Amino acid sequence: QVQLVESGGGLVQPGGSLRLSCAASGSGFRIGAMGWYRQAPGKQRELVATITSGGSTTYADSVKGRFTISRDNAKNTVYLQMNSLKPEDTAVYYCNADIGTVVDKWTVRAYWGQGTQVTVSS
Repeated sequence: QVQLVESGGGLVQPGGSLRLSCAASGSGFRIGAMGWYRQAPGKQRELVATITSGGSTTYADSVKGRFTISRDNAKNTVYLQMNSLKPEDTAVYYCNADIGTVVDKWTVRAYWGQGTQVTVSS
């Protein structure tokens, strides 16, 4: 089986930076696209950024120019560098990955991390 483990969340002041990491662990899997989503209290989960296996990226308009998504395929890890953080960035951030496994005969399924809290406050 496959697990996605996130790290890097925490409390930061407006204008500060955080770097989130999400690593996939297990065996017999292949990772396609990966991404980050976030959900604030009382709001719908929304897309933050995505990155394909080839490195093509997309961003929500609200984070363009401030956030950068990247990946290290050798480490099965996706990162989200968050700069110039604003209070409205406060949310639980979730890692997502499209993964096929040998036990599923490489059927691609969406996997999610447990979520990590990011709080931007003075």
